[in-house]
Amino acid sequence: MKNISNVQDFERLKDTHNILLAYFSHDKCSVCKVLLPKVKELIQSDFPRVLLTYCNIEHAPFLAAQLSIFTVPALVIYVKGKEYVRYTRNIGLNQLAQSIARPYGILMEVDNDLLL
Repeated sequence: MKNISNVQDFERLKDTHNILLAYFSHDKCSVCKVLLPKVKELIQSDFPRVLLTYCNIEHAPFLAAQLSIFTVPALVIYVKGKEYVRYTRNIGLNQLAQSIARPYGILMEVDNDLLL
């Protein structure tokens, strides 16, 4: 997991990875603290080629405002640099996994075809 704190780093990561999952939180969010390890485990076990980033919006309010993140937890999936789906507050891991699985499967299939 990569910590991000400014717009330039975020834009660079977003533009250089096929799929990026941005996790937005802050220190006072108890739900965020419980959800983050579960999201990490999901990404590591099922989607190892997805880049997981973390942003504490109290330390990076300009980045959060730039991306219209006004509540936490917020998870935003970017595919090829474009926002694909956004989840805030009530987030189900099954729904998150399904949202990642489709573009992940397509992009990994294309990558495998290029290797042949």
